[in-house]
Amino acid sequence: MDTQKQEGRRPTFLEASIILLACAGLISYGVLKLGADAHIPIIISAVIVSLWGAFVLKYPWQSIEDGIIQGITMALQAVLILMMVGLVIGSWIQSGVVPSLIYYGLDILSPKIFLLATLVIAAVVALATGTSWGTSGTVGIALMGVGAGLGIPAPVTAGIVISGAYFGDKMSPLSDTTNLAPAVAGSDLFSHIRSMIWTTGPTFLIVAAITIYLGNKYSGGTLDISRIQAIQAIMAGEFKISLMGLIPPLLVIGLAIAKVPALPGLFAGIIFACIMSFLQGNGLGDIIEALHYGYEATLSGQLAQAETMEAVSELMAQSSIAGVSPELAKDAGTMLSDLLTRGGLDSMMWTISLILSALSFGGIMERCGFLEVLLKTILQGVKSVGGMVTSVLVSCFVSNLFLGDQYLSIVMPGRMFKSAFDEKGLDPKVLSRTLEDAGTLTSVLIPWNTCGAYNASVLGVPTLEYIPYAFMNYLNPFVAIFMAYTGLGIFWKEGYGPKKD
Repeated sequence: MDTQKQEGRRPTFLEASIILLACAGLISYGVLKLGADAHIPIIISAVIVSLWGAFVLKYPWQSIEDGIIQGITMALQAVLILMMVGLVIGSWIQSGVVPSLIYYGLDILSPKIFLLATLVIAAVVALATGTSWGTSGTVGIALMGVGAGLGIPAPVTAGIVISGAYFGDKMSPLSDTTNLAPAVAGSDLFSHIRSMIWTTGPTFLIVAAITIYLGNKYSGGTLDISRIQAIQAIMAGEFKISLMGLIPPLLVIGLAIAKVPALPGLFAGIIFACIMSFLQGNGLGDIIEALHYGYEATLSGQLAQAETMEAVSELMAQSSIAGVSPELAKDAGTMLSDLLTRGGLDSMMWTISLILSALSFGGIMERCGFLEVLLKTILQGVKSVGGMVTSVLVSCFVSNLFLGDQYLSIVMPGRMFKSAFDEKGLDPKVLSRTLEDAGTLTSVLIPWNTCGAYNASVLGVPTLEYIPYAFMNYLNPFVAIFMAYTGLGIFWKEGYGPKKD
């Protein structure tokens, strides 16, 4: 780059490797050993890279600062969408949209198709909420209990829960990673989601077929529906459950198909949900509170906090909940309170601050030439689209392995490969899709990654035990490689194409 020649020297491959490994070690130690959030370790890493760039590579501070600002600027649209997503989640829960989706999703459970139903329910909840963590830690726990009652091994149920949760998270416009990937790659949200259908759609069908096959082994079990009935009864006591709850998601999906930009499309879903909430008796102040600070569970929260079974029974009587034992009602109330107390503008600030920190770090790495040096070495001899896609997938997996955080596993490879994909003439949505095919999905397969550690903890199954059954997470990268080498679902910028390879 000309700016490098004018402002500072290019780092050697050895320097770039040492800096990357040092920062990876620092971030991994902070997140995994100290149990800290990734923000401060990332900022410290950014300071280290800045000092090396300024005092060893001789870059002026203004140039380094420009790199930081440029890195942040590329994510501003994603930040706006994430802020809007907080409003969506708060309003959709308060108005009964998310509870209705969960309520009707639980209706499809039956012994014969339990594993398939588990996959679909986890996917629906994650699509509605935009969070795989929330899905695994709440509905996932409930499904683990149902699976145990059917005699299904815990690692099998856990793997299927994770497969569905990460499919829904990956495809949801409410997900932070789904917004981050196109921001890093230079694509837009709904183009990114449509592009992912090419790799994620076939993988989901393969996983669904596998769950049907596995489900036949356990089809003789008897489903204890009392837990499901308790969950549904409490949701019906706290929310207005109706098919009207399907309208806002369908509206947002319809607008996305019509290629309406993400911000106005999501805003339309918020407005409709707010109207529903108002018609259900919520005051304007309550609606604004949910939009800003998120929804706070009422009945389920009271059940969760009740100190005695007599108090639980009294709450059940007041809400006309019959046919459910107090013990089961308290257990279901605790689960629902954890699931539904969320959303709001404030809830997105943690994620936004992490994304901005990671993008600042990536901007410095790029401005000082570290990413360019590493990229050129990685891409030596790689000429085909399949080779480039495979290189991105491997880089994302290695980032998850060493950096311990899925956000960095999207940001770092995204910044490294963006220029190479541009020069090749590939549409940015191919890169953004590939970043999620490995950066998002493989994070949960690594025991010391934050995603792997979290899911092992909440589901009660060690990562290495559920890995064989997390089919979605390790099959998707292979489907992406197959698509890349066959040319299926590969998109080009105008004037480029496979004939120009």
